[in-house]
Amino acid sequence: MNAKADLHLHTTYSDGALSPYELVKKAKAAGLEIISITDHDSVGAFDEAIEIGKEFDVEVIPGVELSATLDDLEVHILGYFFDYQDKTLLESLAVFREKRLRRAERIVDKLNRMNIPIKIESVLANAAGNSVGRPHIASVLVSEGHAESFHQAFNKYIGNGRPAYERKEEFSPEDTARLISEAGGLSFLAHPGRAISELLLERLIRSGLDGIEVTHPSHTPELVRYYRGIVNEYFLIECGGSDFHGGLKGDEHLLGRIGISSETVDIMRRRLLPN
Repeated sequence: MNAKADLHLHTTYSDGALSPYELVKKAKAAGLEIISITDHDSVGAFDEAIEIGKEFDVEVIPGVELSATLDDLEVHILGYFFDYQDKTLLESLAVFREKRLRRAERIVDKLNRMNIPIKIESVLANAAGNSVGRPHIASVLVSEGHAESFHQAFNKYIGNGRPAYERKEEFSPEDTARLISEAGGLSFLAHPGRAISELLLERLIRSGLDGIEVTHPSHTPELVRYYRGIVNEYFLIECGGSDFHGGLKGDEHLLGRIGISSETVDIMRRRLLPN
């Protein structure tokens, strides 16, 4: 499909390859009219991105991607339309980023004990001082010759269950949804794929989520139909996007092709209107 809106994009403020300027410019060239930058635990892109969006006639909706844990399962939750200058939200995101840093330090320490001599300073330089994550560690593993690709870095060293893996500190879906709601926004379960059972999905819906990311590159047409059915059954709303990281994950072809219609974005807006 040719999308008019893409509500799942990443910049250099988390684990994307493009600056806010580069991303908005590329989104415009791809024919997008509405985008949301959903950096992990960061809203640092928005002052710049919203102004650039006006220049390129691309609406930029505040967004963020957060992690939560339910029964040892890590899930990602997308927030939209919130006040990205909300004090409580900014304080919480700062705590999340600090926890990300401590996790990265523990992963690097494990790698060092495996005789892989990368330094946390190299990881932080690769993250450019923004929200640090495993992709930044993977990039250093590749650039310093310890892995041939991102995929191998995760599969061999830092992916779930691998020797240098470290769990994130737990934050519940209820707390995540509440944080977004209290900042004036909507919360969505991100790319659920096939990993979530119907029972866990019901519990996540009861946690206060407003909807589900139905359209995502990892979702087959069958999964899109399934989650659209869930959205309708539970009177939720849907969102969608390309999860574009600027080409870091072989996703160069997705921008402008995976997303949703502007009409679907309007349905999201209407959910925020007073009853």
